[in-house]
Amino acid sequence: MNLREIRSGDFPAWLSLWEGYNAFYKRTIPPEVTKNSWDRFLNPAEPMFALVAEKEGQIVGFVHYLFHRNTAMVNDICYLQDLFTATSVRGQGVGSALIQEVYKRAKDHGASRVYWQTHETNTIAKSLYDKISDYSGFVVYRKQL
Repeated sequence: MNLREIRSGDFPAWLSLWEGYNAFYKRTIPPEVTKNSWDRFLNPAEPMFALVAEKEGQIVGFVHYLFHRNTAMVNDICYLQDLFTATSVRGQGVGSALIQEVYKRAKDHGASRVYWQTHETNTIAKSLYDKISDYSGFVVYRKQL
């Protein structure tokens, strides 16, 4: 398996996985928002990043992450926003490898922490997360504006 930064030519394979990710969470992302996110991943001036996992020349997973300030720490922290793997490679370590790569890149960036959230019903992902991270106990609230 090869982990690397996303490239402009990856769009069709990434889009297929992105659509699968959004279907999993039963959400619809407008095409202009998808394009905006894609453009941000490719813009070195943006603080949003995307990595892909390749297996046998095929993109089989992605992770999106970003850095931001925190009032309780001097260093930035890293938010792992999206993680998804193709169904055909689930349970083969792709998700774990992508998270470990984000850990490495966050450490290299000087970040103090990596964090993320998942839905409470995502039991398969939670079984992985319980092995490679600490559960914070925090509950997420939000308000659409």
